[in-house]
Amino acid sequence: TKKNPTRPKPKKPNKNQNHTTPKKPAFLCTADKGRTKHTQQPSLELHKLSMHAPSLLEFLMATTKTPQLWQRGLRVRSLVEPPRLALGSDPEDEPEGGPGALRRGLRSTSYRRAVVSGVDLDGSNNCKKKNRMSQPILKAVVEDKEKFSSLGRIKKMLKGQGTFDGEENAVLYQNYKEKALDIDSDEESEPQEQKLDDKVVFHYKPLRSTWSQLSVVKKNGLSEAISQEERKRQEAIFEVISSEHSYLLSLEILIRMFKNSRELSLTMTKTESHHLFSNITDVYEASKKFFEELEARHQSSIFIDDISDIVARHAGSTFDPYVKYCTNEVYQQRTLQRLLATNPAFKEVLSRIESHEDCRNLPMISFLILPMQRVTRLPLLMDTICQKTPKDSAKYENCKQALKEVSKLVRLCNEGARKMERTEMMYTINSQLEFKIKPFPLVSSSRWLLKRGELMAYVEDTGLFSKRTSKQQVYFFLFNDVLIITKKKSEESYNVTEYSLREQLLVVPCDGEDPCSSPGKNTAGMLHSGRNSACHLFRLVLLSNHAGDRVEMLLGAETLSDRARWITALGQDSDGHHTDRTTLAQVEIIRTYTAKQADELSLQVADVVLLYQKVNDGWYEGERLRDGQRGWFPSECAKEITCRATLDKNMERMGRLLGLETNV
Repeated sequence: TKKNPTRPKPKKPNKNQNHTTPKKPAFLCTADKGRTKHTQQPSLELHKLSMHAPSLLEFLMATTKTPQLWQRGLRVRSLVEPPRLALGSDPEDEPEGGPGALRRGLRSTSYRRAVVSGVDLDGSNNCKKKNRMSQPILKAVVEDKEKFSSLGRIKKMLKGQGTFDGEENAVLYQNYKEKALDIDSDEESEPQEQKLDDKVVFHYKPLRSTWSQLSVVKKNGLSEAISQEERKRQEAIFEVISSEHSYLLSLEILIRMFKNSRELSLTMTKTESHHLFSNITDVYEASKKFFEELEARHQSSIFIDDISDIVARHAGSTFDPYVKYCTNEVYQQRTLQRLLATNPAFKEVLSRIESHEDCRNLPMISFLILPMQRVTRLPLLMDTICQKTPKDSAKYENCKQALKEVSKLVRLCNEGARKMERTEMMYTINSQLEFKIKPFPLVSSSRWLLKRGELMAYVEDTGLFSKRTSKQQVYFFLFNDVLIITKKKSEESYNVTEYSLREQLLVVPCDGEDPCSSPGKNTAGMLHSGRNSACHLFRLVLLSNHAGDRVEMLLGAETLSDRARWITALGQDSDGHHTDRTTLAQVEIIRTYTAKQADELSLQVADVVLLYQKVNDGWYEGERLRDGQRGWFPSECAKEITCRATLDKNMERMGRLLGLETNV
């Protein structure tokens, strides 16, 4: 190898030199009365040499017989001072804050970390990125004070420097878990990085910021200057803003990556595209206006007095596009399922877009359902603010009014979605029914399907000398006001054999009934034989059928939960509306569940449900706390809440959300 002509030749150590007074290397700095002085030697213009780490170590070894001492000194010194090799630099080039301050943008503060990460020690801006190896990006202890914008500066979202600008890898709303939805969120816990030792040089960025973590809050000590209750209130208010920001980012990805994709649009018709994306652009614009006003309020004062007026105003007018979008949910889901099943080109392009790094491997359906999720979570977020606000203040009344407005919005969205689904379902079923008896006008705007399914009917045949019981499959369509009994011909064709108004039905369970006591001598063997046998029995009485006659039927379901669900649906559960809710068990949903039948309940993670029934084969019937909807769901999706204080708080929350009278 060729020798570097600019590199000084290392001196050989002098054996007679006193080991206790080693000569300091020329490139080290010495401090005198708080001011940094550089010992300069013309022969060692190290700012021109750009020495590498191995050369530095060789030079140390060559200038002293106690290299360990100098290594320890250098290691200690590197922890408090940045690497400084340019001895002939102008004093004006000193970083702000003095000699010991960190340089702007320099991730490492120690010589060892600079060597490991591959950062050029000369600090050149042009070479810094080139010499940086593929090492994990580390953050210095000293946070950038401009990460969050200063007080009083109002900037436009995505254009100026706002509270959330400059956050790398911002959390999408699919992965954002509002702390207000946590049933144990009353106790605040400090982020993990705050508990680490002060000597740790770096920490990993948390998933999302809280109010207490904002730089300006920590700098001014606001978190410690206010009461714990007020701090919790500020956290709850800030969570509305931060979650709206995360939600807006996800909507932007949905529009940019999916809706505006020309490649994807070429694989489907304009009608299919409209059913998929509906008015999502209007929803985005509404959310953007909402967030900008929240952000402006936050920028005007880091200590947010109230946001109830903003929430109430937007929920009452700006959020109208949400109702239209939620109403289209039925067409959206059906269109997506059909395209995935019958359109290979659509499926291929969609899979390619979903794998893009901007989408973070999340499926398109997770983006499409976000408006429904967001609108149902707003009442819970506002209720948390209401819970943290003193009840004797004017802010509490304002918060209750905002809660009322967002709850009304949720009801309109739910009603719009249900109405569209029910109307289409009625027309579909009506086209599949063939009446063998007096026709019944089925289609009505006030009628909807409650439950449908197959049951086993046991019928008594009376002969001259004996009685026999035969079985036959029947298919029930139970609506909110009428029961249609049919025989299934095919998946899309049914012959109507009987019908009766729902108010004329009487259902009786057959718990503990001996099959041998059922009509007919051979019933016992029949009930327990055959592949499709159904031995979970109940009796149904039609007090007046289509002809005005009384009809009794012995019916069998395949599982315990099927029988319980049919008894509940047919019996109208007259006692359920008079049950004292404070006596009911409560569960928290730990796994998302999408309803597959009309009598089931769709649930999101962190939903709270009041239980009315538990069936041994793994099904619960319950009432969703946030909107009072009732239905069935698998028990594996939930865990029971046992804390008495949490149970009482949930009942108080339900009272605020639904205006119910409770005994709490």
